[in-house]
Amino acid sequence: MRIIYLDIDSLRPDHMSCYGYNRPTTPNIDKIAAEGMVFNSCYTASSPCVPSRASFMSGRFGIHHGALTHWGPGGEFYYPEGDGHSEVIPFFTRHIRKAGYKTVTFSSFGDRHHAWWYFAGWNEVHTHSLKEGNENADEVNASVIPWLKQHGKEEDYFLHIQYWDPHSFYTYPIEYMEQWKDSPVKAFPDEATIAAQQSDSFPRSAKFLHWGDKYPATMPGQIASREDYKHVIDGYDGGVNYMDKYVGELLDTLRELGIEDEVCFIISADHAESMGEQGIYIEHASATEAVHHIPLIFKAPGVTQPGAKVDGFVYNVDVIATITDMLGLEVPSGWDGKSFLPALKGEHWQGRDYLVMDHALYVCQRAVRDEKWYFIRTYHQGLYLNFEPVTLYDMENDPNQLHNVADQYPDVVKEMDHRLSQWLHEQASKPDYKVDPLQKVIETGPWKYLSADDWIRKLERNGAMEEAAVLRRKYKSEALQPAYDG
Repeated sequence: MRIIYLDIDSLRPDHMSCYGYNRPTTPNIDKIAAEGMVFNSCYTASSPCVPSRASFMSGRFGIHHGALTHWGPGGEFYYPEGDGHSEVIPFFTRHIRKAGYKTVTFSSFGDRHHAWWYFAGWNEVHTHSLKEGNENADEVNASVIPWLKQHGKEEDYFLHIQYWDPHSFYTYPIEYMEQWKDSPVKAFPDEATIAAQQSDSFPRSAKFLHWGDKYPATMPGQIASREDYKHVIDGYDGGVNYMDKYVGELLDTLRELGIEDEVCFIISADHAESMGEQGIYIEHASATEAVHHIPLIFKAPGVTQPGAKVDGFVYNVDVIATITDMLGLEVPSGWDGKSFLPALKGEHWQGRDYLVMDHALYVCQRAVRDEKWYFIRTYHQGLYLNFEPVTLYDMENDPNQLHNVADQYPDVVKEMDHRLSQWLHEQASKPDYKVDPLQKVIETGPWKYLSADDWIRKLERNGAMEEAAVLRRKYKSEALQPAYDG
């Protein structure tokens, strides 16, 4: 079987036309979706980039693979000590390569995040630039297309292609943004919500949208109105559409090779992106619905049911377990993923009853999601003091997650907290369990790209003295000295 896995950074399913979006952002992906199956409830177990792709490579939840943040304490990838590789928890790439599949990646991810484990098991690794994830889709395809023309007709390969274009900053040709100038955007957030968000003072908030002073024309300087909101959405959708153009180039190449109808396509993302939820824009900074809900499209000729829409909760770790099962291989006992191959075949299948997810880069959170409720326990707020220790959203009546109703539904909070505790006990009882990496980040703080001191000084430079004082009081230490006022 020839398999192409499109790994698209920061892609929200509700900004794809095959998921019902009003803008035709993904016409080429739509063609694949029409011939395959669209999963409505796929979630990344851990966010953002490093934890998610560590799960992709290892088949394990972040609590087991250890890389729950991007570096430092809580970011160390766990693997059995000594020479050789584990047969119980093998890398996905090694597992299918041992079965005769050629494994090839076109991705600068390992380079960007200094992730040694990402390079394990591939026959071929193509980083194709030194831009560390800042390359556009045309630059990715400049390497991919020649490879396809030379090797595409070979049998039994797993070709992983990563596109970054929906990830800020948006550096594609500006006409891809400008095409949406007469196209309306969603009703959320409305003017009242945006006005209320002007009091937020955390990174990627409406008023403090950028960490630095430089940003491209595809992005506004802040979100002060619906016009600014439209600007940021037009910019994001431009990135999605630009990426999709080069998916079309892949399809054209496969058609030229005469194998377009023989290739298995899997399309997903590492995580999605907040676009106003919790007051956060163009960022993946929490264990929230906006960040963890990702697209999943499966097209496997002779296996999948064309045009089917699939409900039922699945994790990203379930995706690689399913690929493994589809290839007729045993799903390793040490993986946390479960195969949903019966769903692909149109057989009886039921998704997971609920999901447990976590984030430890900008905040320390674990979340529990079922059909109606989204529960979040925040262990460390980082710079995001808007997150309360316990949050509960009614996703049926409040899909934009505007109202924390934890106080109104104590029994639901108790049940979701019980699910979280039970999940933690189950993980701790598994063989080779080491230590919860989230605890390491809680201890040291989620200070990676920005420290509390960095942000306090930015707030003070911008005249937000009261907001800076709140942070200074919360994180009082020798490292937090008053800004020089001379």
